[in-house]
Amino acid sequence: MTQLNIALIGAGRIGRVHAASIAAHPDCRLATVSDAIEDAARSLAAETGAAVTPAEAAIGDPATDAVMICAPTDVHAALIETAARAGKPVFCEKPVDLDAARIRACLAVVRSTGIPLMIGFNRRFDPSFRDLKRRLDAGRIGSIELVSILSKDPAPPPVSYIERSGGLFRDMMIHDLDMARFLLGEELIAVHAAGSALVDPAIGAAGDVDTAVVTLRTGSGKLVSITNSRRATYGYDQRIEVHGSGGMLAAGNRTQTTVTEAGASGYITDPALPFFLERYADAYRAELDAFVAAIKGGTMPEPDGEDGLAAQILADAATESAKTGQTVHLQ
Repeated sequence: MTQLNIALIGAGRIGRVHAASIAAHPDCRLATVSDAIEDAARSLAAETGAAVTPAEAAIGDPATDAVMICAPTDVHAALIETAARAGKPVFCEKPVDLDAARIRACLAVVRSTGIPLMIGFNRRFDPSFRDLKRRLDAGRIGSIELVSILSKDPAPPPVSYIERSGGLFRDMMIHDLDMARFLLGEELIAVHAAGSALVDPAIGAAGDVDTAVVTLRTGSGKLVSITNSRRATYGYDQRIEVHGSGGMLAAGNRTQTTVTEAGASGYITDPALPFFLERYADAYRAELDAFVAAIKGGTMPEPDGEDGLAAQILADAATESAKTGQTVHLQ
């Protein structure tokens, strides 16, 4: 095949991000767009030259080479299973589902069919984070002892979103939990979490938190700290620091420009990029590159469904720990 015909399911904000990446990719063609809101599908299709097709018809079309799922979370697992039974490779935005048991059932179908399944943990593909991982694997700072991950949104989403998101640990921190596993190359076996509603009382009233700290430990004793907040007045705050036996590696924020103004009152720099669309634009493109390369090369992509399940289990453990105040042991 020269170009992959991709069926995109979900024409919302993240669907549009992936549609733009597909349109710009020399080895891809956005063949069809599906969405429960027909106007959204028609609008995106008109912009990209794709056809508007119901999801199941698009998945079953012999001309469809791969399926990209960007629909609401509650339909992810069923769509993955439909695509798997049709023999179509799948890229699915995180999470597979908010329930670990449902994810396991879905992955059983995926394994039985042997189709490639990639889960959208885009931060693994951020150029700076990926280079940090490369240096870790090369032993540049010796053995890892402590990983610190800071992730703060510029402002909280609407409470209507919070109520169906699964909570901060499953919706927001799940990216950081996956990043911890990615960097460590080792499973986390103990989780302790604390959370508060300090940004918006309505979030607390909805049963969620907007400010959280989680500490985790691996079987060999390596430690991880993750800090999340739904408020950062200075932009989208995304930083990683890894301390090892021979040194330290750090990846900082990306700013709108690299210009620094200096004067008698001090130094002035631009704020961090405003949100994830700008901060991770390169990562979304690299993520698609990896998916396409896996399909064309006949290999299994990463992160895969098992990575999605592992991150969900950690997010569930953090949610439980924050509620009970007790450390959750996974092994």
